[in-house]
Amino acid sequence: MDVILSVMLLLLQVFNGGGVHAGQESASASKMLSSLFLAPIMHGSGIPVPGPTAPETPNREGAGTSSVKYDPQPDAPKIKGIYVTAHSAGGSRMESLLKLLDDTDLNGMVIDLKDDNGYITFPTDNAELLKLGTPQKYIRDIKGLMERLKKHDVYPIGRVVVFKDTVLARKHPELSFRRKDGSIWENGKKDSFVNPYRKEVWDYNIAVAKEAVKLGFKEIQFDYVRFPEGFEKKADSLVYDKTKESRVDTVAEFVKYAKSQLEPLGARVSVDIFGYAASVPAAEGIGQDFVKISKHVDIICPMVYPSHYSTDWFKLKDPDKNPYETIKGSMIDTHKKLDPIGSYKPVIRPWIQDFTASWLGKGHYIKYGASEVQAQIKALHDTGIDEFLLWNAGNKYSAGVNYK
Repeated sequence: MDVILSVMLLLLQVFNGGGVHAGQESASASKMLSSLFLAPIMHGSGIPVPGPTAPETPNREGAGTSSVKYDPQPDAPKIKGIYVTAHSAGGSRMESLLKLLDDTDLNGMVIDLKDDNGYITFPTDNAELLKLGTPQKYIRDIKGLMERLKKHDVYPIGRVVVFKDTVLARKHPELSFRRKDGSIWENGKKDSFVNPYRKEVWDYNIAVAKEAVKLGFKEIQFDYVRFPEGFEKKADSLVYDKTKESRVDTVAEFVKYAKSQLEPLGARVSVDIFGYAASVPAAEGIGQDFVKISKHVDIICPMVYPSHYSTDWFKLKDPDKNPYETIKGSMIDTHKKLDPIGSYKPVIRPWIQDFTASWLGKGHYIKYGASEVQAQIKALHDTGIDEFLLWNAGNKYSAGVNYK
């Protein structure tokens, strides 16, 4: 038996090419060899071995034990999209934004459905949403909007801001972070966050996402999936409910739970994350671990705006003035971070910059336009990335860009 086992292990190593980054063909061959020969021998010897991966048993909570991440939309197009506020989506600017997509290679829109304040941006009579949510009718005719998107062949992505939620914090202080005098904690911009440890907060945001899927959104993009910035410095002075789980594990568990709820509905899940998270260890303070989050999403969207990197990142004095080099450096780090998780590696679809960061001060920024946007896209292509999202808070995008 030991001789046979040794031979089989040697053959398996040959098929694998001697490393974990071997090609798909050799990986498939090794799985087949393992299932046909090694599994019976090793199981009989009391040595645990993973079973063969079956495409028909996706990695869903309570639905199979596949070791390969299941994509509910394997035939989804490669998305090149733009950010659209609820005001734009429900107003006159939508006409020009649709024309932009009609006239270019852009094909997707990320539309605010629960915004940065915490408002649900469309009318709803869903009792589950109304229990905690506060609608504002920025998009008065949400069904009409969905029909327009379909007519123009736009891939619809619903943006749901999760734990940054001033509206819910004020409405239900018990779901937020409070100071010892009972007042709700606010950051310098007067924004409040709700508590990621509270399951009610999870279910409320997922209920918003499920409503969006019913309306026709094919993907839900969760943003602000984290604790407030610098939380580790103020955690001990605040009053809030918590479990024994770390902040990192709590945030990762929310993402895993969200995917388990939305995947059976055929919706993809994406998460926005700080771009520099790919270049540093886990951000324990805010609870974001790039790898742990990526393992449980279909698409990861690092926000790699050159303006958000400070001096000496990627050996650059002023990253904002070097859009190609900054994006290339960030993508190299992203691949290094995610390659080890193998089949769990999600689609990488970065947010890139289509705005001018004048707040950086004279000499530290440049005006962004078509050339700077194209430089970022080229850096993505040169690092094997062919999806991206453009961010401009006012939804005013540069003319004359070749998005191919």
